[in-house]
Amino acid sequence: MRKKLKWIIPLILLIVIAALYLRPIPSQPFDEIYANVNTETVASLLEFREAHPVQQLDADGVTWDYVEMGEGEETILFLHGMTGAYDIWWNQLNAFEKDYRLISVTYPAVGTFDEMSAGVLAILEKEDVEKFNVVGSSLGGYFAQYLLVTYPERIERAVFANTFPPNDLIAEKNKSIGAALPYLPEWLIMDVLKGSIVENVYPAAGHSEIVLAYMMEQLGGRMSKAQEVGRFRCVVEPFDVADVDALGIPVLIIEADNDPLVELALREQLKEAYPNVPVETLHDVGHFSYINEAETYTEVLREFFATP
Repeated sequence: MRKKLKWIIPLILLIVIAALYLRPIPSQPFDEIYANVNTETVASLLEFREAHPVQQLDADGVTWDYVEMGEGEETILFLHGMTGAYDIWWNQLNAFEKDYRLISVTYPAVGTFDEMSAGVLAILEKEDVEKFNVVGSSLGGYFAQYLLVTYPERIERAVFANTFPPNDLIAEKNKSIGAALPYLPEWLIMDVLKGSIVENVYPAAGHSEIVLAYMMEQLGGRMSKAQEVGRFRCVVEPFDVADVDALGIPVLIIEADNDPLVELALREQLKEAYPNVPVETLHDVGHFSYINEAETYTEVLREFFATP
């Protein structure tokens, strides 16, 4: 009997640990997630998703989701942040549809900017786009900087929004969590991120229900642990910044003075990295101003792209 217990107890513990680790992320219906969002905004998002279904492209064995839409001689590439997807830009995509060709992507589970660039360039090649404008926010703004320094001959204008330059601060502050991230259960990672959204992002956005709902949808199963791990690795990947003055490429920095995810020190480092670049500072709008202050944000972009 004692011999059997020696095997049974560890086996039970193993089963319990496995059950906890593999616990699925609780699913919540769309209507419940967006229950507190005004009906017009919800209808706008749903109409966008229906009118512009996801397209897919395999690049180096990795499947990319994206949308291509719009009309115009120039193309704008939209790049989202850590917890985004192609349709997080739906307000801007709708606004620019009649004047520009538009491409917005969702990053798959890749962990280097080389891999991310390969996927984006494959999409641009498929859509027959040689030169493009780029708008990136947060991780997307960091990625836009990488594209500018790596492929300057292809970029006409660039927007670095709610983002940071290459730095040591993020890696140092997140050293422990970064090392543990690949080994943590998916549900725990998403729960921690949800807590950060509720405690920090939601209040900074003026308690915007659409920001909260979109983030909860992403973290409720729309985004995977593998994607989050890959995106974190890109956030701390170093590279040299571009000399935009020498390149002659127009660049705009957009920031929020109360951004809870990009601290003041990083915002100042970004402006120091690009000292002659104009800065548009939005007040009390938080990290996702292109969602909760869509009209203001879109107008800032429109004015920048209208500049000769």
